Amino acid sequence: MAFQTLKQQVCDANVELVDAGLVVLTWGNASAADRDEGVVVIKPSGIDYDELTPDEMVIMSIETGEVLEGELRPSSDAATHLLLYQQFPTIGGVVHTHSTHATSCAQAGREIPCMGTTHADHFYGTVPVTRPLTDEEIAVEYERNTGVVIVERFRKGGLDPADVPGVLVHGHGPFAWGCGVQAAVENAIVLEEVARTFLYTVTLNPNAGPIGQRLLDKHYRRKHGPSAYYGQSSGHEPTQKTT
Repeated sequence: MAFQTLKQQVCDANVELVDAGLVVLTWGNASAADRDEGVVVIKPSGIDYDELTPDEMVIMSIETGEVLEGELRPSSDAATHLLLYQQFPTIGGVVHTHSTHATSCAQAGREIPCMGTTHADHFYGTVPVTRPLTDEEIAVEYERNTGVVIVERFRKGGLDPADVPGVLVHGHGPFAWGCGVQAAVENAIVLEEVARTFLYTVTLNPNAGPIGQRLLDKHYRRKHGPSAYYGQSSGHEPTQKTT
């Protein structure tokens, strides 16, 4: 069957969101793109995670949003995912959750500044928050306009979605992405963790500020880009996670 591997990966990614504590009930979704084939595979809408199977995943055209394969309706957030794939051509996976701490920041309209090196290892600076959607944007093509405000925030802020692989949609919740769906899941997990530690930090010290640029650069660049040196060379996997 076409795209069976990708459907399995997307099914597994959605279940992993539950296992990671980022999703309760059916409040979340994950998708992946095959850009060579011009398709997105996404979770169907409203299906319990413990009932998901790879064959229930829905295949859509990146360009048109047409459902190409699948008997079930795609996620209600599919239009948001599609716009992100269309406007951010380097991403290969998208995740949306309503995880507690990141959603709290989104509801407060509060960006997440880089308060420490845990954040700096994954996000190059502040995790941004979008503007609220207008009444008109909510009334017509709401899900697509959710993607519009995300793209707008990155364009106006001069942000690279590869360097900042996540965003908080004002009054809604977090979206994260990556080069593939597994990377998107990891970034969603990290986004929730940095939101949690940010809220703890400002509770302990309301006057705490972000780390300096040099420390941010050091931690981000040692894991990302041509000067990265964290981890092992290709073909060598560490026997345990190190920092």
